[in-house]
Amino acid sequence: MLIEVSNLEKTYVIGTVEVNALQGVNLNIEKNEYVAIMGPSGSGKSTLMNIIGCLDTPSKGEYKFVDHYVSQMNDDQLAEIRNRQIGFVFQTFNLLPRANALHNVELPLIYAGVPSAKRRMLAKEALERVGLGDRMNHKPNELSGGQRQRVAIARALINKPSIILADEPTGNLDTKTGEEIMVIFEELHEQGNTIILVTHEEYIAEHANRIVRLRDGVIERDESATNGKSKTRRK
Repeated sequence: MLIEVSNLEKTYVIGTVEVNALQGVNLNIEKNEYVAIMGPSGSGKSTLMNIIGCLDTPSKGEYKFVDHYVSQMNDDQLAEIRNRQIGFVFQTFNLLPRANALHNVELPLIYAGVPSAKRRMLAKEALERVGLGDRMNHKPNELSGGQRQRVAIARALINKPSIILADEPTGNLDTKTGEEIMVIFEELHEQGNTIILVTHEEYIAEHANRIVRLRDGVIERDESATNGKSKTRRK
């Protein structure tokens, strides 16, 4: 099992008020699954994504990632997992505005200490993989929104991560461009990548093979999606 979440709870204290973002969530995700996490605002989907991505820690419960208990890891070990095992794709792209596409994609390899020649070769390969081989020297402001998201996807792929976490990856894109980005995710899944996608758009979630629906911090439904139609599966 790639990801095992058991009785996960997350409580935030805001002033004198406690907010229970997650309340006893149980979730298993296997290698090469394509999972969409859905829910209304405040349902806990972003909190769950942040915990899976080792950006946040649970208040209670266990999170096991590739047979390692995340709660037992120190900050350096968590940073190592984020850099080497998880590829992040964000709604706002998170690109360096003064760096070209090639340098933006190289960044995780720089942090990992990969030699210059090798990381440039790998960055070029990643950009070609998402159809941007002819845009390597362009800066973000010289690219369309869809092209910027392709750069972000290439960056997420550069370390050959165990999972790709995509948080509203089409949120800043028009419908046509968003569909083009979803085609890329489908191709990546077909090539063996494990993808976990957070979205509030039903038509985006239907690209996944499984839809996990959250409401008020609990899993309301866990469905297998087949040709855009979902059927209830294990809780």
